[in-house]
Amino acid sequence: MRGLRTLTMFLLLAMALGTATAQGPSPASEGLPPSEQDARGLAPRAGGPAEAAGRVEMAHPTSLRWHIETVDIGLWTDGGDNSLALDTAGRPHIAYHDFNHADLRYAHFDGTSWLTETVDSVGYVGWSPSLAQDANDHPGISYYDAGNSALKYAHFDGTSWQIETVDSAGNVGDESSLALDASDHAHISYWDGAYYDLKYARFDGTSWLSETVDIGIVAWNSSLALDAAGLPHISYFEQGLNYVRFDGTAWLTETVDSAGTWYTSLALDASEAPRISYYDQGNGDLKYASHWNLETVDSAGDVGQYNSLALDANGHPGISYYDATNSALKYAHFDGTAWQMETVDNAGDVGQYSSLALDANGHPHISYFDAGNSALKYAWGEEWPYHCYLPLVLRRW
Repeated sequence: MRGLRTLTMFLLLAMALGTATAQGPSPASEGLPPSEQDARGLAPRAGGPAEAAGRVEMAHPTSLRWHIETVDIGLWTDGGDNSLALDTAGRPHIAYHDFNHADLRYAHFDGTSWLTETVDSVGYVGWSPSLAQDANDHPGISYYDAGNSALKYAHFDGTSWQIETVDSAGNVGDESSLALDASDHAHISYWDGAYYDLKYARFDGTSWLSETVDIGIVAWNSSLALDAAGLPHISYFEQGLNYVRFDGTAWLTETVDSAGTWYTSLALDASEAPRISYYDQGNGDLKYASHWNLETVDSAGDVGQYNSLALDANGHPGISYYDATNSALKYAHFDGTAWQMETVDNAGDVGQYSSLALDANGHPHISYFDAGNSALKYAWGEEWPYHCYLPLVLRRW
């Protein structure tokens, strides 16, 4: 009789587990050993499972489940420049520089596999690509033609790639940042290497118009975003972190942080207020500016290079960035109360040139460079499924 009661107890337990887990997303821990599950935030909460008999406790992991894959290899150690965008189905598209062949390349995931192709191979091209998808999910890419010291723009018209030179006055086009307006016209911020100026170009439907936005010792890493009126906003470095916007008549410039900064990334929130992630070069920290409230996001080691910023539907920021101390890719997001940080990939020297996009569910997608294997990699994260812990209460019957 005691054996039958014990068997009945375990059957009831199994049924409860099946009911509880069936209510969550698809199982995320399949194929992972228990030790790895615990390491990724699946361990029971401190204090153990629920104390009351019959109570089911759902444990919420503190980190995301990351899926990591290699997109392309053989890019050489300086071939890490890349830019990621998502199409309307949430599938990733990546423009990247193939340093090995001095080409501009493009990869996209079709739902089954990665498809790669060469966009431009004429001369020494492909530096500092910036990618955006138009209303038809056709890609547009701005990039630097080092052989001709020029800014170029390539877009796919549904049949073939159309390539044109945007600006060739001097040594221009490095560190480009691209955005498309409501008419799918391209806007690009970029660096003038001859005069160390910040420049801006836009296509008006007929021709390219370019102008100098700021002059002087302006460094690389400008980041461009457009507001609802199609007016440009740019973050950049000039002896500190600067922000400039065009109000329809003139460029308005202000200093955000006077400390030495690098690697800026800009996004506009729902009210069109600028948010900027950046690297504090003096302290080796990842920082974030919002309404010019400055805060340190991560200061554990030398962190924050190659950062990329995106905002979710609630306006909460997510940032991908390089941890130089541990040669790793990290991701930080603000959950509405505090910053949550985690390591995405630490297999070798990975995480430089990260580019981030968030899908409709707020899930992060990141392209980045694997320096050890000269490879382009891609990672995306999702929440772990709920895990329940049922107390096992043994009593004499």
